[in-house]
Amino acid sequence: MTERPPVLSVRGLSVRFLMPGGRRVAAVTDAHFDVAAGECLALIGESGCGKSVLASALLGLLPANALTAGEARLGDLDLLAADERTLARTVRGRLVGLIPQSPAAHLTPVRTVRSHLRETVAALTGVRGRAALRTAAEAAAERAAFPVDHLDRHPHQLSGGLAQRAATALALVGDAPLLLADEPTTGLDRDLVDRTVDELRRHVDTADGTGRALLMITHDLAAAERIADRIAVMYAGRIVELADAAAFFGAPGPRHPYSRGLLRALPDRAFTPIPGMPPELGDLPDGCAFAARCDRATGTCASPPPATDGVACHHPHVPEDIRA
Repeated sequence: MTERPPVLSVRGLSVRFLMPGGRRVAAVTDAHFDVAAGECLALIGESGCGKSVLASALLGLLPANALTAGEARLGDLDLLAADERTLARTVRGRLVGLIPQSPAAHLTPVRTVRSHLRETVAALTGVRGRAALRTAAEAAAERAAFPVDHLDRHPHQLSGGLAQRAATALALVGDAPLLLADEPTTGLDRDLVDRTVDELRRHVDTADGTGRALLMITHDLAAAERIADRIAVMYAGRIVELADAAAFFGAPGPRHPYSRGLLRALPDRAFTPIPGMPPELGDLPDGCAFAARCDRATGTCASPPPATDGVACHHPHVPEDIRA
């Protein structure tokens, strides 16, 4: 089988925030991953581990005190090196569709959802004419399960779940080669979560076989299991494991102790929380950042762990010592 080419290729992506007094906060460190055509990569991890910062870096949406390094190639374009004009006119919406983490903040408060959709449809698809735009806007709303009878409401009149669905509808309009979904199921009940991730999956699985790519950032491991081809686990700014989704959620299971801890914390599994708290990104240890919370840690963990076979750990689990 021919290997699918990457839509997005990230190499050595790091983000540092320069704080008052010259202190630097390492929000993302040396991230390496690809997202292939026709693939969904789910990026998971606890709050504050750097997932959303990574997404913002890809779209040039970081604050002025952020320093980036590395490459993030979308075809021939390095997103980290692109200027604001290129990002605004070529990338956002057209090459990369974004479902933001806080959708209400990304909607213009004085405009209705219908107005947002009509403008986006006209800009990204070339559809013209009042009737055609109305039809296209309503079709976009239906695709994201946004109720048509709420299209003439303003953002402040929407619940969190409805704002999320409006943002999803807007992100899907342009059928961008890469869809970046940052917590796309926040505020949705289980049925709508399933419907949303199924629609995102359809976005990836194009009928012509060329495929589009989806990078989904989520805390919802059930949604990740339903949609993802591969899983990237992030901890304290680093990707500590990259794994096939079926193997991660099934057998043999994750290999990094932190990844295992995330699954064991689920109510339908052991329902056992990971002890302790993640370290501050501005005060990371020299060695393994998870060592203080890990029951497999030894003195070796005082040095940085090697990244071997998709897992960055001195003492990764191997299939024979992983139990369901």
